[in-house]
Amino acid sequence: MRRIALAALAVLAVSALSAPTATAAEGWQPVGSDRARPLDESQGLASVERDGQTTFRYTGVGTIDPALAVQGWNHIGDPGAGDGYYVEPYQRDDRGAKLYRVEAPDGSRANYTHELESWEAPNNSFAAVSPDARWLVTGEWGTMDRLLVLPMPGVAMTDPDANLPYASSIQLDRPVRDVQGCDFVSATSLLCSSDDPEGSLFGTTKPLLQVDLSAPVGDEDVTGTVTSHGQLPLESACSGEFETEGVDYDERDGTLRVVVLSPGVCLVSDSKTWRLQRG
Repeated sequence: MRRIALAALAVLAVSALSAPTATAAEGWQPVGSDRARPLDESQGLASVERDGQTTFRYTGVGTIDPALAVQGWNHIGDPGAGDGYYVEPYQRDDRGAKLYRVEAPDGSRANYTHELESWEAPNNSFAAVSPDARWLVTGEWGTMDRLLVLPMPGVAMTDPDANLPYASSIQLDRPVRDVQGCDFVSATSLLCSSDDPEGSLFGTTKPLLQVDLSAPVGDEDVTGTVTSHGQLPLESACSGEFETEGVDYDERDGTLRVVVLSPGVCLVSDSKTWRLQRG
């Protein structure tokens, strides 16, 4: 037993010596971090403002609604919030549809399904609510030159029994890869976390991306100019591949939060929700 414990300590020591220190995305400086629990804080987060109070809602495998899980909705992505509404994006494995679970400001909930377009990928990585709460921006997985725009369920569309239709797209001026989350900073700007493991698109892996829009999203396509702020913070005593997850931009103080999961080769998870501010 003691020999095993000493060996484990040696592994941790070597990992700590070789572990990367926290990087600073260009223009965004880390100002702190909180531990992200693997079970229920591993996919993303959203700041929800209601009655003058702000709460942070996280998602992870442990937050999947059991009633939805038995229907095959086995993955939850980075949630979004706006004007008191809170939206969780779900996906399943049969390419049948995507689901958005919406909680209204009064706490009532409804599920809206979006049937896939013929060209649409089945992944439902995130939900970002536009500042006017009329539109929902959502993302796919892989290398993409677009983000998708849907009418905001519960606001612009209020019938949960009807299909939540595709409205328009954000046509990106350059491709992005494995976007895990986006949040609006203004009506014409989003910040997005990319889990890109290759680094060939922007010169670094795991970049923080900014998408500047030609106009606010609506029922007509807009263009998006993509720039990279560099690599998101990566810091762990573990060895292996990090995984960046969802983001939230808090308008109250300009704090950007992003979940970064520590590598899987680790005795104890030290995944973090990083807090960053412009600096």
